[in-house]
Order: sequence, then structure tokens, then C-alpha cells
Amino acid sequence: MAETAATKSAALALADERALMRQGYRFLDEKRVLLAAELLRRLQAHRAREAALLTQMREAAAALRSALQRHGLEGLQAYPAAEAAAAPATTRQGFLGVPLLEATLAPPAGPDAAGDAADRRAVDPSPEARACRAAFQALLAPLAGLAASVGNLERLGAEYRRTERRARALENVLLPEVERALKTIDEHLELADQEETVRIRMAGRRR
Repeated sequence: MAETAATKSAALALADERALMRQGYRFLDEKRVLLAAELLRRLQAHRAREAALLTQMREAAAALRSALQRHGLEGLQAYPAAEAAAAPATTRQGFLGVPLLEATLAPPAGPDAAGDAADRRAVDPSPEARACRAAFQALLAPLAGLAASVGNLERLGAEYRRTERRARALENVLLPEVERALKTIDEHLELADQEETVRIRMAGRRR
């Protein structure tokens, strides 16, 4: 901190600055607590989604094995694919200035019309192939939600780290500097008051 003149006005200005810094630190401290709580809540939800997705992936792998046993690798590669799913829809909300997204994937319109059309084009349609296709299509919605969840966690984590750095800078650097400067000015002012008192007494004795 730059040298400050030892005056009462400087002491008052530093005292006001210290009050603002303390208020800012309290705000940042509360913000990082709220961010940490939201991070933990969303991390638990993310882990639950991840566990559910792993279960679905195991089911899809089992369906794939059954389809491979029925058609073989080349036969399954030649099996007509269903039409691509629509892009996921996203909704946006905010938490303490951090943008958070939720992604949802609407189910196909009608009772698997795209899949039925693919089965009609197949040389050897089978329930195993249909189950395999349905199992992997079912992964799309949770994958979209999980991707949005990862982005939310990244943004919340970045905001928490930024808030933590600012709070630590106030607590460990800026506030101590202001405290030291204010203490130095108070000592100079007290010393000046003592010198002034001595001069007044000396002047009174000379009279």
C-alpha cells in the first residue's frame, strides 16, 4: 500500500475503506459457503445420474451381446439404423451469477415409428436387434443430462475458486495492509497530539 499522509482525514478515509473491505469479505465468505453447498448438492445428484447411466450401459451391453449372437458382427453392422434423435432442449437458470443448464431429450413421436421403418428395411429383423437399438437410444437422454451436469459443476467450481481467491486476498493481504496503515497513522497522530500538549505546556510556563 502506498504511503499515506498521517492526517485525521486520511485516518477517517482508511477507516471507511476498512469497513467496506470487511463488508466485502463478509459477502464473499457467505457467497463461497453458498457455492460450496450448491456444488455438493449438484455433485451428489451427478453421481446418482452417473450410477443410473452405468446401469443402463450394462443393460445396453447385454442387449448388444444378444444381438451379436443372433446376427453376428457383419449382420448387425448391416442392420438399418433408426433416424437420428433430435437435438436436446436446454433450459437456463442462474445461481449467484453462475449460468446453469438443464438438458432434456424428448422421446420420439409415436410408438418408435423410426425404429419400425428401420425394421421393415432389414433383411432379417429380430427382437434382439430391436432391443439393442432401443437400449442404446435410451442412453441419449441421460447422456445429455449428464453432459449439462458436468458443465454446471465446472462453472460452479470455477466461480468458487475465484470467490475463494478474492476472499483470501481481502482477509490475508488487503485488510492487514489497511490495519497496519491505520495503526501507523493513529500512532503518528497520537504522537503529534502529545507533542502539541507539551508545546502548549511549555508556552504556558514561559508566560
